Amino acid sequence: MTAIHHAAAQGFSAQADTYARGRPDYPAELSGWLRDTLALAPGRTVVDLGAGTGKFTRLLTQSGATVVAVEPVDAMRAQLSSKLPDVRALPGSAESMPLPDASVDAVVCAQAFHWFANTAAMQEIRRVLKPGGKLGLVWNVRDESVDWVARLTAIMTPFEGDAPRFYKGDWKKVFPAEGFGPLGLTRFPYTHSGAPEQVIVDRVMSVSFIASLPQDQQDAVRAQLRDVIATDPALQGRDVVSFPYSTEAYCCERL
Repeated sequence: MTAIHHAAAQGFSAQADTYARGRPDYPAELSGWLRDTLALAPGRTVVDLGAGTGKFTRLLTQSGATVVAVEPVDAMRAQLSSKLPDVRALPGSAESMPLPDASVDAVVCAQAFHWFANTAAMQEIRRVLKPGGKLGLVWNVRDESVDWVARLTAIMTPFEGDAPRFYKGDWKKVFPAEGFGPLGLTRFPYTHSGAPEQVIVDRVMSVSFIASLPQDQQDAVRAQLRDVIATDPALQGRDVVSFPYSTEAYCCERL
């Protein structure tokens, strides 16, 4: 199996529980996108590549398609299997999936593609897709036009190092990709609501490069997050807060 970035390997292994608690779900409208754009339905097979703890896997199962989860981090794959025991969950990476050639109708990467956006991964995705199969890429993107969301980003950014990040856009360099059609984009507004400890603190602490920090630095980050919650007028004193996102869903076809 291809080596994964140290921040992902360490952070996601150490904080699989926090990831499962803190990461947002996805807007209901994505079900229609999976059906109409990716053509997921009973009798079809889809790979959830970089499936993590199964946040997106559950939505895929609701399409009626057969879902195969591929996830390299053992701790995250264990979380997925405990929650979705009927889903076939395999160890593997984007560059090495334990699947036959032209065996699946779609490959979907949710919150993951920026970790492995390279030519080898695109060749492997093309290998397992049937001709006419679809590649779907999904991210929940924080709405940083909201002041307190921007404050959270300012807390995180000094620690990101060389970790691949969606917002930098480096993942787009692999497109247009050989053997694939053009990349289309659909956006959906989404709000993740819940207790601030879950939707803010757990969310930030689940970020790979935060989760891999030494404990004293993690504690310092956690204290900064709680200070934002306690002092920002939009958050202070609230038992439930709403974290705004824009969900970006990309799709291209294997030619």
